[in-house]
Amino acid sequence: MAATIHAKDKRSGITYVYESVSYWDSEKKQSRSHRKLVGRLDPVSGAIIPTDGRGRNRKQKPSQASDIMPVKPGPVPSLHTSRLFFGATYLFDRIGEMTGVTADLKQCFPYTYKQILSIAYYMILEDRNPLSRFERWSQLHSHPYGEDIPSQRSSELFMSIREEEKARFFRLQAKRRMEKEFWAYDSTSISSYSDQLKLVRYGKNKDYDPLPQINLVLLFGVESGLPFYYRKLAGNIPDVKTVNELLKELDILGYEKIKLVMDRGFYSADNINGLYRNHYKFIMGANTSLSYAKECIRRHGQEMQSWTSYNESYQVYVHSETIAWDYTQDRPYKGDTVSGDRRMYLHLYYNPEKAVEDEKNFNHFMSRLQSELLSGKHVPERENIYKKYFTVKETPVRGITVEPIQEAMDKAKQRYGYFILLSNEVKDPIKALELYRNRDIIEKAMCDIKERLNCRRTLVSSDQSLEGKLFVAFIGLMFLSFIKNRMQEKELFKKYTLQGLLDELDIIECYTEPGKAPVIGEILTKQAEIYDDMGVAVPVSQSSLC
Repeated sequence: MAATIHAKDKRSGITYVYESVSYWDSEKKQSRSHRKLVGRLDPVSGAIIPTDGRGRNRKQKPSQASDIMPVKPGPVPSLHTSRLFFGATYLFDRIGEMTGVTADLKQCFPYTYKQILSIAYYMILEDRNPLSRFERWSQLHSHPYGEDIPSQRSSELFMSIREEEKARFFRLQAKRRMEKEFWAYDSTSISSYSDQLKLVRYGKNKDYDPLPQINLVLLFGVESGLPFYYRKLAGNIPDVKTVNELLKELDILGYEKIKLVMDRGFYSADNINGLYRNHYKFIMGANTSLSYAKECIRRHGQEMQSWTSYNESYQVYVHSETIAWDYTQDRPYKGDTVSGDRRMYLHLYYNPEKAVEDEKNFNHFMSRLQSELLSGKHVPERENIYKKYFTVKETPVRGITVEPIQEAMDKAKQRYGYFILLSNEVKDPIKALELYRNRDIIEKAMCDIKERLNCRRTLVSSDQSLEGKLFVAFIGLMFLSFIKNRMQEKELFKKYTLQGLLDELDIIECYTEPGKAPVIGEILTKQAEIYDDMGVAVPVSQSSLC
């Protein structure tokens, strides 16, 4: 029977890992064991570093040597002849430098950051392909680690990523970009076939997938267009329940001057009270059925539909006013409740096209409710809605009759085309709308992390592996978001799809031979223009880049 034993050398402080195999000694009539030295325990990552059996490290691969040995200035000599695709991964390398992602990863994961980057690069370039194909990709591409990462090694890498290391990375990245930044906050669902993951639960699946799921929430910089932070939670937790827990985690991480942008799915009095309590700024969508929203529409709905209130850029009529939020805070430690008014801006918008669409959707929904009532196939969650809009009678002769409550329908019609935003920070309604509309970057990011980075399914069997895989996918999302933002700014989507742009660069080769400087393949004018639009210097053969 084999077992793993850790033994610390008191002189050197190194913890060695042994494999101990027990056996029965028939001569001495007792249990004995053989020990074999496996390696030493890395104190940072917890990984086992193999040795040659005598306590010394095995010869490291060339790609790993720079992790522990000082790098001499100037070109890095090549150890073997190779011709590798280089153009796209070169772009990622430069983005990692500009955003500080590479430096922060190296600080937090000094022994594994190159593997993390290489797998992130693979996830981006090999759209939806499983990690089992990494070996072939590695043979053809230049990448930070420079060697194959078999499936077993990638699983071990995922499991080695610890919570404290991730938190440190989030802190370092936030310090680079969080000043005066609004953060878009939203969630998505990731389905799973596994029954081994603790957080997998049935919930409201945003892709209408019938499988159980976990939920993933993201924080995204509205100005920078880059993700800040993520967390996973049980699949049966609705959006509205996640905000207070998020506030606690942001407080633990030491984030300050937080400004959140959230859709109306996160609206609740408890959440807004929590934001005020923590002195966080916010812009939040809310339902027009709220009492103060209906009152605002009643008083200003008609008068705001004049040319003086019209905004040409967003094609909406706008009205803004200051209201008093009824703030309450329970203080269990004192056994009392604090209450008072807090200033809030209510921004009201009217879109005529939305009014037509709202009416169409409402009429369709009413027809659906009527059909459910007549067929007797009620949806339990809609009982209150049935009672609000219909009167149902049933007699032995006429059967079921359904009569509309027209007054309730007319009241709903008064809100067609209107929507509201609430904020305790942004007084200008157009600025608030601009920031809110810009949060669509997070919706696109949700699609990227599930589709392009192959996270539509969890595809792991343990919670620790899931944590690591999501973190590596998050790193990939940072690179993707940077590229897509630059493409948007430079209007490159008129010429390329994201995949088309990456393919255009990915065909650039780099040739290396021992004792000689690397030679970069031909770079076309349009490829050089892409690098320029990305804010990246065009690669040249004289520098050691691959």
